[in-house]
Amino acid sequence: MEFFKSNLNIAFLGKRHAMVAAVLSAALVTTSLVSFFTRGFNLGIDFTGGLLLEVAYEQPADLGDVRSALTTGGFPGAMVQHFGTDKDVLIRLPPQGKGSSAEVSTKALSALEGKAKGAVQIRRVEFVGPQVGDELTEQGGLAALYTLIGILIYLAVRFEYRLAVGAVIATIHDVVITVGVFSLFHIEFDLSVLAAVLAVMGYSVNDTVVVFDRIRENFRKMRKGTPVEIVNAAMNQTLSRTIMTSATTSLVVVALLIFGGEIIHGFALALIIGILVGTYSSIYVASAAALALGVSREDLMPVKKEGAEADSAP
Repeated sequence: MEFFKSNLNIAFLGKRHAMVAAVLSAALVTTSLVSFFTRGFNLGIDFTGGLLLEVAYEQPADLGDVRSALTTGGFPGAMVQHFGTDKDVLIRLPPQGKGSSAEVSTKALSALEGKAKGAVQIRRVEFVGPQVGDELTEQGGLAALYTLIGILIYLAVRFEYRLAVGAVIATIHDVVITVGVFSLFHIEFDLSVLAAVLAVMGYSVNDTVVVFDRIRENFRKMRKGTPVEIVNAAMNQTLSRTIMTSATTSLVVVALLIFGGEIIHGFALALIIGILVGTYSSIYVASAAALALGVSREDLMPVKKEGAEADSAP
């Protein structure tokens, strides 16, 4: 196809494009950080503890009525949402203190039946204790931290430090924006979403490494051209690979989002956001950061060993 010809010469990091990208990234990251500290996260019961009920109504259920019935029945603060159809409702109850999950679910069912039009049936009950939720929160945070440390070590060994720092900045950029969407729109954040965030970190690094490998090769092969021109050439050369990888991966994840059901909705959504942001950052964030740090041909040329010239002499 014409679009994927190797002689593309798109000025990805021209002054105008670079400025627009910098403003966009700064706005997205700032919005995400503000949302973290003001709105927080809509944590699932995996982290907060509590009781999850999947309830089936005989007639279409009004969420306002369901919420009102639970409040009247002694369950204030319950989170209610439709689950698949308008007759299926997912209810999340905060920790109730004393009482087994069977007792609490029976009490909740009685409260719902008091205001329901028709029969109400509980299809699923899941309970997570507050202590388990706290442990999962701590372990989830440590998992993300250890993953980032591992990425830092790998990049430090693989690349010259300016490229390594650029890749780390891009990874943090992707994670902050992906998680920021969940905070901003108050989408439930559970263990499956955390797993998707960790996957996004790996995807972001993989995409950036491909671009950076080509940048390193071009700095060593291209005798003419400024650092910006050499980096632009590398991104044009890897553009077809970047787009095809993102497109094929996105097809699978979109299928999961549409047909996978409510259980993996958050997981699929986090991956879609991460793929889009990761593709963008590998072009406009990682490379721009490396250039801002002053990467040059001299930094990426192979180091000559002492005495190499003497050894090669006849």
